[in-house]
Amino acid sequence: MLTKRIIPCLDIKNGRCVKGIQFENIRDAGDPVELAKWYAAQGADELVFLDITATNEERKTFAELVRDIARHIDIPFTVGGGIGSVEDVEVLLMAGADKVSINSSAIRTPQLVEELSNRFGSQCVTVAIDTKYTDATGWKVYTRAGTIETEHGTVDWARKVVDLGAGEILLTSMNNDGTKAGFALDITKAVSEAVSVPVIASGGAGNMQHFADAFNKAHADAALAASLFHFRELEIPDLKRFLKKQGVEVRI
Repeated sequence: MLTKRIIPCLDIKNGRCVKGIQFENIRDAGDPVELAKWYAAQGADELVFLDITATNEERKTFAELVRDIARHIDIPFTVGGGIGSVEDVEVLLMAGADKVSINSSAIRTPQLVEELSNRFGSQCVTVAIDTKYTDATGWKVYTRAGTIETEHGTVDWARKVVDLGAGEILLTSMNNDGTKAGFALDITKAVSEAVSVPVIASGGAGNMQHFADAFNKAHADAALAASLFHFRELEIPDLKRFLKKQGVEVRI
């Protein structure tokens, strides 16, 4: 049985870690380097660093900050935000990132997924999918930090990017994001069963049982959270001990 992963997410705006609710009402959550060091010491399996305004402001992720974070941790580290070319990825990997996450650029230029996979290996390429459910459309993919609805159904898009070479899916439910009401188990399960690569559940974690449900009910390979960890509402060692008792295989 593969070990399930617990992944804190550091959403970065203007060099600070922030957190919002349903992609809005952003508030400060601390210094990203200090948080990264804390999570590594706490037993996080990986970190995700997303520059949440890089795409909308048409600028690149801060490679210097990536370098600073990578210098202080010894766990895998994914970076996303404003990545639009092979050259962007080269800079981030050279700065110390283990993987990159692309979202809007994958929708805009799907062949970029294939180019990155061919150049760096699929294990380096995570495609982030921001998805939202409405009664009128079902689960649809959104782009540009969740501000624009696309024509893509979520499961179909996940299948497509995996076919192009994505090695992992980071699936965020905009409906659940920041609500602490639990992960979107239905769409997470649908995507997990539709693709052959790991799926990271994101959006909505509020307690330990939510993580267990993401693994046991939705078949996620990893679960990501931000505010729960940033504001010390939940400690990673406690969470892992709980999951172990629930029959979830985790690295203690």
